[in-house]
Amino acid sequence: MIAIIDYKAGNAPSVLHAVNRLGLNAMLAHTADDLIDKTHIVLPGVGSAKATMLSLEEMGLLDVLEDAVHNRRVYFLGICVGMQVLFERSEEENAVCLGWLKGDVARYDSSKVRVPQMGWNEVKFQWDAGFKAQDDYFYFVNSYYAKSVDADDVWGVTDYNGAFAAAVNKDNMYGMQFHVEKSGEAGLSLLKSVLTNRKE
Repeated sequence: MIAIIDYKAGNAPSVLHAVNRLGLNAMLAHTADDLIDKTHIVLPGVGSAKATMLSLEEMGLLDVLEDAVHNRRVYFLGICVGMQVLFERSEEENAVCLGWLKGDVARYDSSKVRVPQMGWNEVKFQWDAGFKAQDDYFYFVNSYYAKSVDADDVWGVTDYNGAFAAAVNKDNMYGMQFHVEKSGEAGLSLLKSVLTNRKE
């Protein structure tokens, strides 16, 4: 069973709809008990990193997430802001994030590119993350991006005024800056691969 965290700054129903289309068993999670005995946990994201962290704290999920992902090795997928909070800090409202991955989140320079980045952009996957991901175009809506990321964690790369980490993977943790649930058949295929993965 897959738990999709439903918090006030997220878009969990949209992700649940996509997962249901794949024929996978999933539920919306609102409490710590909802994360017990789940094979995968998904943290979708819309809004700011700080609002996301505050929501997780108010829901009493920070400790249980830490235990699930780091001790019980439950698979975790962060989407958009859900990926950004995997890092140490975000420039957006100077938010302290989960710190599960090395790196920070910075705002795009609006003097060089349109902010937010909005639309389809190509992601080139760098290596096998327990399955073979296909390079393709995915849908982005983001004003911030991860920088100073450990090179070993950068799974997918996209160019927007320079290359940046569009997808990350470390052990049982996955992150996607793009909205995989809104990225057509390519997105659904990638989402299914992550949510059915049993990488050791």
